[in-house]
Amino acid sequence: MGSNDSLAGNSKGEEVLGTKETQGEEEEEETTSPISSSNPFPSPSPTPEDTISYILGRLSGLDAGLHQLHIRLHTLDTRVVQLTQGLRQLRDATSDTHDSVQALKEAQVRAEQEHGRLEGCLKGMRLGHKCFLLSRDFETQEAAQARCKARGGNLAQPADRQQMDALGRYLRASLAPYNWPVWLGVNDRRSEGLYLFENGQRVSFFAWHRAPSPEPGAHPSAASHPLSLDQPNGGVLENCVAQASDDGSWWDHDCERRLYFVCEYPF
Repeated sequence: MGSNDSLAGNSKGEEVLGTKETQGEEEEEETTSPISSSNPFPSPSPTPEDTISYILGRLSGLDAGLHQLHIRLHTLDTRVVQLTQGLRQLRDATSDTHDSVQALKEAQVRAEQEHGRLEGCLKGMRLGHKCFLLSRDFETQEAAQARCKARGGNLAQPADRQQMDALGRYLRASLAPYNWPVWLGVNDRRSEGLYLFENGQRVSFFAWHRAPSPEPGAHPSAASHPLSLDQPNGGVLENCVAQASDDGSWWDHDCERRLYFVCEYPF
């Protein structure tokens, strides 16, 4: 009986051991199986040589990128130089065009002045080395001078009795039977009482209107007509001179009045 029990005990112990070994093997398989399934051949750790090779490869790539960048910058510099040269050429061409336009404008001004002088002498009255031409446009004295100058002349500047009488006959024949004041190139803008021509020369000959003297034995009028007053009588308010077309006398007027005007041109 004792031997049988010992044998039975041994057999049970062997079965227990066998069962434990089997369970250990299964656990070991369970723990090792995921590693072997996911990475059956684990890569070795990188060596310092591998790290250096990687860094050198990256540096080589960066160097190649910098080289390409330098090439592009050089291309851009070349393009900028070309554009700068093109702009300079365009600026030079624009300057030449501006000079040409300016030259054309100056030529046009000279042509208009020459045309004005020819027209003044063909349509107006010639007297010695001058020609006078009446304009029936209403202008201020300054605007009238500008128009005469643009046509190659100035407002009329009668310098002596001969020119004064000739200009009076011309205006009377042109505007009869009416009496119109006509701008001359005479003013005292610079200083009251100092009359100058438009060319800056001092006026030495005058033909101011004078009120008619009363006849002997006639009673003087209580109130004389305003147009019969002696001229000049406007003071600082009337600084420009106009000539009456009926008798050729001079009257001072406000320079801003709009009157006919007569230009003179060199012949």
